[in-house]
Amino acid sequence: MHEEKKRFIQEFVPGKQLTLSHLIANPDPDMLEMLGIEKSGALGILTLTPSETVIIAGDYATKAAHVGIGFLDRFTGSLVLVGSVSEVEQSMIEVNRFLSETLGYTPSKITKS
Repeated sequence: MHEEKKRFIQEFVPGKQLTLSHLIANPDPDMLEMLGIEKSGALGILTLTPSETVIIAGDYATKAAHVGIGFLDRFTGSLVLVGSVSEVEQSMIEVNRFLSETLGYTPSKITKS
């Protein structure tokens, strides 16, 4: 029996937007360990298009509040911020504001869990 190979093609719709802005307060220590992130009061998860925008967002986030970068992938547009709940939230607010007002991006509502 011949097994057919499957191909997956990932496509992004052109546009300048934050597609996800989510804050996780008090993340589970096991999850942090699985992510390779040291203990943190909060995680801020952002997804941006075009994907290279994460470089700008990561730089701006670390200058806007006392947060660190837990993960940044310029190929997928994923950014994870780490720090206290208030600092992560402040940095996410400022990233959304800056990208929207200065660069003309469509912002994302910041959701929380």
